[in-house]
Amino acid sequence: MFGLPTVDVNQDFGDILSDLDYAFMAAGDARYDRYSVFTDINYVKVTTDAATPRGIIADEVSLKSVTFTAMVGGAYTVYEDQQTRFDVLAGARFWHAETRIGLSGGLIGNVSRSDDANWVDGLVGVKGNHLFTDHVFVTGWAMIGGGGADLDWDVLGAIGYKFNDTVSLAAGYRAQGVNYSNDGFTYDMV
Repeated sequence: MFGLPTVDVNQDFGDILSDLDYAFMAAGDARYDRYSVFTDINYVKVTTDAATPRGIIADEVSLKSVTFTAMVGGAYTVYEDQQTRFDVLAGARFWHAETRIGLSGGLIGNVSRSDDANWVDGLVGVKGNHLFTDHVFVTGWAMIGGGGADLDWDVLGAIGYKFNDTVSLAAGYRAQGVNYSNDGFTYDMV
């Protein structure tokens, strides 16, 4: 962007959380016998700005990053008893990534540029859950794939509460990564 070499942007979780404008995640699962279909949607918008080191060419640089993913897949139960279910799965994930960089002040004045990309990756993996009681359970998944990206992966571990046979709520930890590069746009994120 701006005809300059690639610049790496590294932020730890605390920095991202303080710069977070908006985030949304939802997942759903519909099951019939040993077969199921599932979906997963994520949207994250992060903006940040900082003063430049010397303030000659520009006084401030700003960054806006928007990421949207939508996944649809199918699964087959390979093991199930009264408390445990283990599935193998396959699906496809659509990615939209957009980055806007702006420079302001100094000799450059006000300049901004943006770049974006859309791609689809195929994924395979496993998912499962285990009931400790009639209501409390643990769940998780692990997926890996690629296609548009060189590598796309996703892992989740969570504990949940089952209100009834159709509604439950879970909270946990999820890590998702992708390494995509095409036509000068690189998106390598965890």
